[in-house]
Parts: sequence; C-alpha cells; structure tokens
Amino acid sequence: MSELYQRSNSGDDTGSSSDEGEWLDGSIPGEEEDDEQETVAVISLCDDRVFPDALSMITYCKEKHGLDFLGIRDRLQLDFYGTIKLINFIRQKVHEGAALPAEITRADLDDDRYLKPVLDDDALILCLDDLPEPKSAAASGPGTSTTAGESATADGPQVDLLLQKNAALQAELEQLTKQFSNYRLAVQQTLDQRWQADEDSGDASTPGSSSASKSPSAKDEKPKDDSAYYFESYAHNDIHEVMLKDAVRTDAYRDFIYHNKDLFAGKVVLDIGCGTGILSMFCAKAGAKQVIAVDNSEIINKARENIFNNGLDGVITCIKGKMEEVILPVKQVDIIVSEWMGYALLYEAMLPSVIYARDKYLDPVNGLLVPSHASIWVAPVADPEFVTDHIDYWQDVYGFNMKAMQDGIYVDARPLVMPKSTICGTSNCFRFLDLHTIKTEDLYFKVDYEVAMQSSSPTDATRLDGFLLWFDMFFARSRNDSTILPTMTADEWLASDAKKKEERVAFTTGPFNTETHWKQILLLIDDKKATVEVAAAGEDKKIKGEITYGAADGHHRGYDVKVSWAVEEGASQEQTWKLH
Repeated sequence: MSELYQRSNSGDDTGSSSDEGEWLDGSIPGEEEDDEQETVAVISLCDDRVFPDALSMITYCKEKHGLDFLGIRDRLQLDFYGTIKLINFIRQKVHEGAALPAEITRADLDDDRYLKPVLDDDALILCLDDLPEPKSAAASGPGTSTTAGESATADGPQVDLLLQKNAALQAELEQLTKQFSNYRLAVQQTLDQRWQADEDSGDASTPGSSSASKSPSAKDEKPKDDSAYYFESYAHNDIHEVMLKDAVRTDAYRDFIYHNKDLFAGKVVLDIGCGTGILSMFCAKAGAKQVIAVDNSEIINKARENIFNNGLDGVITCIKGKMEEVILPVKQVDIIVSEWMGYALLYEAMLPSVIYARDKYLDPVNGLLVPSHASIWVAPVADPEFVTDHIDYWQDVYGFNMKAMQDGIYVDARPLVMPKSTICGTSNCFRFLDLHTIKTEDLYFKVDYEVAMQSSSPTDATRLDGFLLWFDMFFARSRNDSTILPTMTADEWLASDAKKKEERVAFTTGPFNTETHWKQILLLIDDKKATVEVAAAGEDKKIKGEITYGAADGHHRGYDVKVSWAVEEGASQEQTWKLH
C-alpha cells in the first residue's frame, strides 16, 4: 500500500501505517495517540504562510487579516459541506486577487463548484474535525452548564432538555463523521487516483479497491501492465511540444470546437488522453458546462496546473487513470473529444479506450465523437534515391563492406515524410471508420485494395520500391452525417459544400499536403525477395492485393502490417512489416 502523504517523520513507521488505515476506513482523525499524529502543512487562507495545524492558522488569519473563519462558520451555521465550500470560496477569491465580501453570506456559497478543493490535498479540509464544534445560541447561552451534583438534583424538564441536546449532538457528530468519510472516498476515487493507494509492492491493481480485498494468491494478482512504457513516454514535455506545434493537428481541433460553439455550449464533455489539457480548455472556452479530462500519464498533474492557471478549474475536472478503470463523476456525457491517432492511424491502440468510453458514457442518441470519421490510404512508391542512400549505402562505407548492417533493414515500417514526387500511381482508401459505430474487433482486419502505376507520375513508374500509408480525419457536426463518403479525401469533403466551409473541419497526413508529426509510413519492399521492376517505360499497370493489420506478438499497442500485391496478371508477392 503506497502512502497517501509524505510524512515529516519518516522513521515512525507505526504512525504512518495507522494514518493510512484511518484514511481508508473513514475513522475520525484526532483519536490516535499523540505519537501517531502525522505532521501536516496547513496553508493560510489569506496568504502563503504555512502552519503546523489548523487552529494556529485560523488564529493567525483572524489577528493578522481580520478573517474570523470560525465566526463566519458559526454565524452561518454551516454543516460539513458548507464549511468545505467556505474554505474553497475564500481560497478562490484570494487566488483571483479579489476582495472578500464585507460579510460572507450563504448565497456566496451556493455554487457546488466550491465543493472541489482549490488546493490539491488541502490539509485544512482534511483537518476539519480537529476544529472546535460549531456554536449555537442554544448551546452557548447561559444556564446550560451544570455540575455533577446539580445534575443529580435537577428538575425533570432540565434533565430531559440536556438529554435531548446530547442526543442531537451525537446524531450531528455521526452525520459529520459519515459525511467526512464519504468526502474522503470521493476525493480518493475521482480526484486523487494518482496516489494509487491500492498498489501493493509496486503491482498495479484496480483503482478504488483496498489491499484487504486482494488475495495473497499469485494467480489472483493482476499481471503487470506491459504498456507502462506507453504512458511513461507521455509524461515528458518534448512529445507534447511536438504535438502542440503540429498546427495541422491542433488547429483542426481548435477550429472545430470554436466554429461550432453551439454544439458545446452547456454540454458535458469527456476528453480522453487529455495530455496538457489543451483540448479540454478549448471546450471550456467554447461554453461547455463541464469537462472531464482523463489521462493515465503523469502529465495529468501539469494539465491540472495549466487548467488552474488559466482560471478554468471550475469547469474542468482532471482524473488520473486508465479510461477503462477510472470512476467518472457523471453517468453520461454529451461529447467525447480525443486525439487518439497514431502512426498509420491505429498504432498505439488508444482507439479501444475511446470505444469503451463511447459505449459506456456517450449519449447513445445525440452524443458526438470528435473527430467522427477516419480513413486509411495506400499508394505505390518509387524512390531509387532513397534506396541508394539508405540501403545500398552499407555496401561501401569509407571503403569498408558493411552489408551486415542490412540485416533486418526491410523488417520495420518507417515513419517518414515522403516527397509527393515519389508517389508513382493512384491512391486507394482501403479502410473507412465511422467512429460512432466501429467495434474493437474491427481494428484488426484483412481487406482488398487496388492502385495503378502511372507512367505520367513525376518519378520512375517502372519500379515499385514499396507502399506508403497515411490517414485522413473528419470532424462532423452530427453522428448521422451522410456526406462523408469512404472514397472521399479530406480535401474533397471540405470542398464539396462551399456554404459549410466555415463549420467543416478535416485534415490529411498524406504526402500531398502540409506535413504532420504523424508523417507517413513507408513499407519498403525487400528487393532480394521480390521483384521491384514491374513495368516498362510508358506503361500503366494495375496492382491488386490485400492489406492486413494484424496483432503483434508481445506488442499489444503495435501491429504487423502485411501487404500482398500482384501486377496485372503477374504472380502474387507478399511481405510483412513491424509497426511497433
């Protein structure tokens, strides 16, 4: 079980374990022994000073800044949740640099957004039950105290009154205890899953489960996540800088969201794989009522800061964890926005998570996926210069034969930006995805394709050095859009209706337009095993075959891509490339 807090006294292992247990079982702080007390850092409500306990901080704020926190709480007769709202109301005003009202009223605390902590892990909220009990006129008025001797001889009505008050206080205490326990659980499950308090000895388990529910049997333990490297790769700035600076990608999402604000206004949006939070912030700016940003990478912590620093934390909630495992604070969303695409569209296997969320959370009637459709394309490539520079090169390196370096050189699919002049024929859309209806099992497939070598192409159309793959993305306003056809390129769809040019958004990663960080995928043919000289000068030749996206052993986020081809009536040839 990983610790929920960093203790200042690292040598007190007993106290640490006790504190963790009480957090999870909902017991009230303050009942443990003095030597088991954890050291907390309570940040001032009025400035950035830090105190070892809540009472000293509250006293400081009253004497230094004139903020009588307990007086406000007692005057408004706030319950547990009301007190949390008061804390977050004050912190939000201080964060914004705004003056507090001369007299805080209940109306100031009506907004439920003040239930969400302004400060992550706010120690003041966690220490609420350490504060003095709220005072009331009945409880604090004169004549309510009595000695043991007096109580024995008190009149019956007075005894009854005291018993009633005691029973009421006991009931209130039980209610506050229950509320505090529920609040802790909600924070643990929805806001602070990054703590991963259910990990045991470094092995991941389902969020929200306790270590007590785990079986010690090895066969019941959840296997280690073999895609941890994938999420770790997105924890660093570099990859996000590359994606954000890809104007084709980022502009497309921004333009669709901002040009179609009527779709987002007042809606609940789920952002899957939120990264830095850029798409979530687009949605919030477009008028979304609530945005839930989910990411299993540590980048979620920076996204939370970005969102807070831009004043959008009242709209956007960040949750760390896998989409299939997190607990959302809503039962249904109106829109799912996600940038899930990888090389050759499906590499990285993030689309299954989007499909899972679509089936579980998206409004099945009017819900919208952004983007909405995708298509994958193939074209023949002739690039003898590339072959010379990267394959034949190893035959003579400064006078030395290094042909050993050519071993396995044709095995991997290559992410490259290829000049459009290397395309020696027509392109073909071999896979079209309607993201509102596609199923996970449809992401592995074998399909037919047909292209044509063209003698009019700017490159040598007598040879076939390989195939080039890329994808197009479409952003439709409606899940029932019928204008996007499988044979259409992104450019063709954009130009098909001039009246809707402003609201339509689509882009391609192909070689005929602005390059993107997805590049294209070159499948280079091994000329030792296949014939690359396929046509005579001036001839147009048809090429037919099959393309297979198959599962890659040991790489569940990758693919083995197999292509078979036959030129006109010639013999069929095939080759498999690794995309992982």
